[in-house]
Amino acid sequence: MGVCQRGALLALTFALVLAISVNGQDSNTTLVPAIITFGDSAVDVGNNDYIPTLFKANYPPYGRDFVSQKPTGRFCNGKLATDITAESLGFTTYAPAYLSPQASGKNLLIGANFASAAAGYDDKTAYLSHAIPLSQQLQYYKEYQGKLAKVAGSSKAASIIKDSIYILSAGSSDFLQNYYVNPLINKVYSPDQYGSMLVSTFSSFVKDLYGLGARKIGVTSLPPLGCLPAAITLFGFHQSGCVSRINTDAQGFNKKINSAASNLQKQLPDLKIVVFDIFKPLYDLVRSPSDNGFAEARRGCCGTGTVETTSFLCNPHSIGTCSNATQYVFWDSVHPSEAANQVLADALIIQGLALI
Repeated sequence: MGVCQRGALLALTFALVLAISVNGQDSNTTLVPAIITFGDSAVDVGNNDYIPTLFKANYPPYGRDFVSQKPTGRFCNGKLATDITAESLGFTTYAPAYLSPQASGKNLLIGANFASAAAGYDDKTAYLSHAIPLSQQLQYYKEYQGKLAKVAGSSKAASIIKDSIYILSAGSSDFLQNYYVNPLINKVYSPDQYGSMLVSTFSSFVKDLYGLGARKIGVTSLPPLGCLPAAITLFGFHQSGCVSRINTDAQGFNKKINSAASNLQKQLPDLKIVVFDIFKPLYDLVRSPSDNGFAEARRGCCGTGTVETTSFLCNPHSIGTCSNATQYVFWDSVHPSEAANQVLADALIIQGLALI
């Protein structure tokens, strides 16, 4: 970690200590009142457990390194990057999956998670996998606002809505599970054109969220999609490194979403929006795993060892699931391990200081 990064983390730690000293140990000691999350499997904490889809992570070995050592619906061996970020902001518990029984009463005061694995900016991506499309996630958020007002009172609920951090993670499923494998789309649109369509939806979503009271929004960039083990297996044709054309598409999309975010901030008064760059930190891990304490970056800890993919091919009967996931950049063939998520979370918290 560089000097600037350490300085930023020290500043964040100081702010949290100050919040504790001012508010007292028995009061709310978080730097923001709540975290509200939308998107895909990178941030899903269990909503897909409650819908009829193949994309679930509610069975071992998912969750084996989580605090409870049980599967939680997270597509990871342990914590997601957003879990670690929440802890950095002072939260001792995580905002619940909205469809779970835990999403009720006072639990709603710290936010809610509406994300659904296999969802994307393109609602058709979610429909293909029977996931919860982003448009429906927004409808659930409207429901949440009503429930929050009943629990907290309208005045406090409005304050929570305004001061919360909103996280949005999408786009990976649109490309990997829809565009690249769907000739109905990839024969009609170039990756650049499809990316522009997705970014248009992103802009509309942010405007809708803003209209519902959100003022602090963090959106993740696309990761280096061409470096994911599943992408290398399916599209790499046995080449030794990442699939460069897919990474190029991801970088093109990231430029578009950065530009769109900049325009939105100019258009919408009081909006703070940050695009979290997760491409570079994850790409650095893949290119130089040993420099960061990892031993394996080309295949997931959990998978079949042949045609690697995620979810239903990572299960209790998976061939060769590794014993120590801290050595692996990827947990399954798409999702980072908790150890890699720690690296991503460090980047998220530094880049997101403007939202706090």
